[in-house]
Amino acid sequence: MMPRLPLLSLTLPIVLVVAGCSRQSAEQAQQKEAPAAPPAQASESEAEALNGTLDRSHAGQPLPAVTISGANGIKLNLATLKGPLLVNLWATWCAPCVAEMPKLDRLAHEPGMPRVLAVSEDLRGAAAVNPFLEQHQFLNLQPWLDPDNGLAMAYQANLPTTVLYNAEGKEVWRMQGGYDWSSDKAKALVAEANAKT
Repeated sequence: MMPRLPLLSLTLPIVLVVAGCSRQSAEQAQQKEAPAAPPAQASESEAEALNGTLDRSHAGQPLPAVTISGANGIKLNLATLKGPLLVNLWATWCAPCVAEMPKLDRLAHEPGMPRVLAVSEDLRGAAAVNPFLEQHQFLNLQPWLDPDNGLAMAYQANLPTTVLYNAEGKEVWRMQGGYDWSSDKAKALVAEANAKT
């Protein structure tokens, strides 16, 4: 017959590990439910994911004549819009896209900021995007869909890519890769949409 003490000593660590996972899961869920509260410090992997490259070589180009659709089926031809406008191309499977979404959501809420169009390039369209947005509960980003990737092809861009347009609908700059949209540097870049040319 096996002594009970060794069995207890094996069981206790397993219980502690399971309890720790439950607590961590609850903490992560609370952070997702409260997107308005920024994390005290970005994780190292998030910081690496949000180190985009600023590109001004396309400055002056108009909004592309690409039609995107809303989750409710409404169609929007980007060429008909005026700015200022910040167009973000993203997908649910793209880690840097997902890392920057809460920051874009908070930026979209700030007074004086351009309208933010977060355009999903997910091939499955609303079937992929709607559950993702419900899970993350973004308050200020409207779901726009481009499952044919027309916008990504027009920009010849990888994901994520974010493009700023001024009041005349002309490109000011584009950010290739994820970016920390909550930083003062980002806010100064976005403010360039209102600069007189």
